[in-house]
Amino acid sequence: MGFGRDLRNSHEGLLKLQDWELKLLETVKRFMTLRVKSDKEYAALLLSMTQQTEKQEAADYVSTVSKSWSQVIRQTEALGRVMRSHADDLNSGPLHRLATLIRDKQQVKKSYQSLHQQLESHNHKVTRSDLDKLKATYRQLSRDANNAKEKYREALAKGREAERARERYDKATAKLHNLHNQYVLAVCGARTQQDEHRRRAAPALLDALQRMQEDMTLALKSILEEYCEISSLLTEEIVKVHQEISAAVEQIDPLAEYQHFIDAYRSPETPEANVEFDASLLEETDNLPANEILWNTLTADSLQAMLSSATEELMLTQQNLRTKEALADDLDSKIQTSQQSTERKSDCVLLLSQKLSLLELHHAVQSLRGSEARLASQKALLDAKMATASPPPPPPPPALPYEDDARSVGSTDRTKERSSRFDTLRHSLAGMIRSPKAMLGSSTSQFFDVIPTSERPLAEQEWYHGAIPRTEAQELLRQQGDFLVRESHGKPGEYVLSVFSDEQRRHFIIQYADSQYRFEGTGFSTIPQLIEHHFSTKQVITKKSGVVLLNPVVKDKKWILNHEDVVLGELLGKGNFGEVFKGTLQRDKTLVAVKTCKEDLPPELKIRFLSEARILKQYDHPNIVKLIGVCTQRQPIYIVMELVPGGDFLSFLRKKKDELKTKQLVRFSVDAAAGMAYLESKNCIHRDLAARNCLVGEGSVLKISDFGMSRQEDDGIYSSSGLKQIPIKWTAPEALNYGRYSSESDVWSYGILLWETFSLGICPYPGMTNQQAREQVEKGYRMACPQRCPDDVYKVMQRCWQYNPEDRPKFSELQRDLAAIKKK
Repeated sequence: MGFGRDLRNSHEGLLKLQDWELKLLETVKRFMTLRVKSDKEYAALLLSMTQQTEKQEAADYVSTVSKSWSQVIRQTEALGRVMRSHADDLNSGPLHRLATLIRDKQQVKKSYQSLHQQLESHNHKVTRSDLDKLKATYRQLSRDANNAKEKYREALAKGREAERARERYDKATAKLHNLHNQYVLAVCGARTQQDEHRRRAAPALLDALQRMQEDMTLALKSILEEYCEISSLLTEEIVKVHQEISAAVEQIDPLAEYQHFIDAYRSPETPEANVEFDASLLEETDNLPANEILWNTLTADSLQAMLSSATEELMLTQQNLRTKEALADDLDSKIQTSQQSTERKSDCVLLLSQKLSLLELHHAVQSLRGSEARLASQKALLDAKMATASPPPPPPPPALPYEDDARSVGSTDRTKERSSRFDTLRHSLAGMIRSPKAMLGSSTSQFFDVIPTSERPLAEQEWYHGAIPRTEAQELLRQQGDFLVRESHGKPGEYVLSVFSDEQRRHFIIQYADSQYRFEGTGFSTIPQLIEHHFSTKQVITKKSGVVLLNPVVKDKKWILNHEDVVLGELLGKGNFGEVFKGTLQRDKTLVAVKTCKEDLPPELKIRFLSEARILKQYDHPNIVKLIGVCTQRQPIYIVMELVPGGDFLSFLRKKKDELKTKQLVRFSVDAAAGMAYLESKNCIHRDLAARNCLVGEGSVLKISDFGMSRQEDDGIYSSSGLKQIPIKWTAPEALNYGRYSSESDVWSYGILLWETFSLGICPYPGMTNQQAREQVEKGYRMACPQRCPDDVYKVMQRCWQYNPEDRPKFSELQRDLAAIKKK
């Protein structure tokens, strides 16, 4: 098989093949270019991470974890240097060779086309064009010879000029015969040419092309082999780095981890003071004995009540203790089984929440055992006194200062007074014993506060969280038996029970049929009655799931508002998810802004709507719009925020452009930097910073708003994909190219916000489409300084627009620098 033998009539196919291969090589080149760029950015991020980590304040004691962590940081820095070196090698090696290969490939295609055209043209000339010319002349001379022959015959017949006609006939015949010989030779040569062309020339060109193609394929293979070698994460130096990291982690010793800490903070061995009867209390009494129970007619009734109460309280405590011990043993058994079946060390993290629950159960058991011992000792003291005592003696007569005072109190009055006092004490003690809260102690009494009477409406139940998203509900469920009830986002009016059970978050739709709410068993007329039944009886939700309700998750009352608490007023505008109204809080007549969520939105958009409130709950800063609360008890969902009277910053700039002074614009810039510096300190990435998403409050204070696209990440870096609903002109290159968002990408957006501010509301990159702006930025283009912008502020913009994220300033630096500019 080969080009010369099998592809003699496939010239167009070969051209298409070469075009396709060139496109493939261009794709490989783009890929390698992006890989080089990505590796450089990754290396820069690794080095930046290690530098920031090294700046952190060191602990005042050394541990195996801190030593290992220091080694991890050092090796990560080494990994960053290796990755940067690899990126440079890729750029100067495979990528450079690939660019040369593409040029050679283009030249081969061009040369092949030229040689093929020459070969075909020569073959066509010899086998077609030259023969066609000879054939045309042949036919003409043949006609001329025939004409001369006819005239010769006519001359013979007439008997005149026959000799002359014969000469012309001979001459015409000679021309024809000579041309005939030429044609015969031309046909012979054309046949030979055609044979040579078919058997040798054309196949030779095709075979030469194939050899070039194969050589270039071999060259590409070598380029890719070098690429694989350089970009491999299994190279000796990278493997060594990870071996060092692994060795450092292996040095962590849980048994020795806290020894240095214990030695540094060891408690002094001072004996604890014993609890003793304070004898000084007896100094003003009439011979009351220390550490002894008084048994007489004044105390008989109360002591009997105390004994009954102590007996009942001890019994309930012991019963609760046995329940807690059984739960602890069961959970301990589950943990042991899970540990034995765990295949990976990392899976032990999944057991930590169970171990924490076990720790809490053990604490409750110890607390109940202490209560048991305390109650048992008190009961033993009472039993001993009752067992040895005869009928109660009268109390000793009081030593009154005046005898008339004793006579003035009649015996009947004293008896009534004493009886009333004993009854009050007895009822008080009995009430304490019968109260489950008193029995279980403060650690478990909260559960009885959480489950109110089942007669209260659903919205007033502490465990009802309204229309919160499924994901938020799952975050609230953290330990075995945690539960809450919420309204379904996908199907408004349908209610769901969410429970944490056996390391899973389970969701059960509350069925409603025949005016009864149920799961699969008994029905109840209200959801609170249904939940109260399953919680108090510990009856499983469904037999198949085996889920039991143990711990109600209380809603955060600080942020929860009822829809009736807010009165909607005039329409302020429309947001991404619904309309925005001016509103009034009923409790104090405060004016607020109310964002509403359309009821027919898909669940994922409702989740995004509420994410803004979840983020704002954590923040309190004068340059961040404040959250008042959320109304999620029913649809439609409201987010209630402080009312910022000046409206959005973009409209403000366009309306007031003739009134705004440069100093005021700088002040707005400082406000925005201060708000973003606060978010940066909280690892919050805004992702949509723009003039349209800022508000102007009283005193022309700028506030950051619209956190609908925001994310809060532990490491301050968030990765995404796709360009759906992304504000292209405001978004940093690394976010557009790789979906990598960070505070540094917010800094880029802040630079665009500065440009909007000093251009008084002009859309960025005027005259360009989103795609054009993106392409120009990649080529190095940056917008020019606005007319009203001071040079110092424009320099700040340019720093914000550095292509490499690590080269951009922090928001704290921007706030400081702009504040200094403002003072000038």
